[in-house]
Parts: sequence; structure tokens; C-alpha cells
Amino acid sequence: MKIVIQRVSSASVTIGGALRCAIGPGLLVLVGVGHEDGADDVEYLVKKTAALRIFDDEAGVMNRSVIEAGGDVIVVSQFTLMASTRKGNRPAYIAAAPPEVAVPLYEDYCRRLSEAIGKPVGTGVFGADMQVALVNDGPVTICIDSKNR
Repeated sequence: MKIVIQRVSSASVTIGGALRCAIGPGLLVLVGVGHEDGADDVEYLVKKTAALRIFDDEAGVMNRSVIEAGGDVIVVSQFTLMASTRKGNRPAYIAAAPPEVAVPLYEDYCRRLSEAIGKPVGTGVFGADMQVALVNDGPVTICIDSKNR
């Protein structure tokens, strides 16, 4: 699995003109699921997401997790994170898991992250055409691949 974590001052997901979810300060997490991914990848990434110290402490040093900062989280599925651009200019998505594999892992990540941070996690809708808006705070953007531990 691959995730992109962005520290945000605000973020929202709109689908078909209707607001699905919105947050103030916290994290927007994009999630890509590959064929080889499983429960251990979910566990690893949930722990990393919840504990990643990318929020400022009193001294202005990035030393707090989203939990310690009291931030909210939105998680959006994004199969394009699994793109291969090795050949030509058209990305290939063959590394992306099919929905029957990806959906349960995405939902498990969302559920377990919600449990880890102690509050509901906003989500997009798997496979939907979504408009994701965010104000990246910092900017702080962290990419994590569960296969690179």
C-alpha cells in the first residue's frame, strides 16, 4: 500500500456537488492499494499515520502526532498512487488492486485509523469521481510505501 499524508489547515471531499466531509486542522490521507497488499500493510500504515510527528509543539518544532494535536482526518482512496510511469507518457495502473481486494483493505485502514485516533475519520467513496480540496499547511507532505520498511 502507498499513502500520501498531507498536513492541512482544512480539507473537504465533494461528490456530485454534495459535500461528503470536511475538516479543519488535521490530515488528508490518500491511499493506494496494490495486488500484494494485506492486513499487515494496513496495520503498519495505521500505526505510522496515527503516530507521525508532523504537528508543531509549543516551541514550533514538528513533534506532535495528529492525536496529540487534536486534529481530524480525511482518508480518500486513490488508485493512481499505484501508477507506473516507466514506459511512455501514459501511466499504467496494473499494480493497482481490483476493487474486490482494494475496498476491504481501504475500509479496514479507515476503521482502524479511526480507532487509533479515537474519533471518526471522514472518507471519500471508493471509485467515485471526487473533488478533493485542501489547504496544505506548511506545506507538509509525506509519502509512505508499506513495502519500504
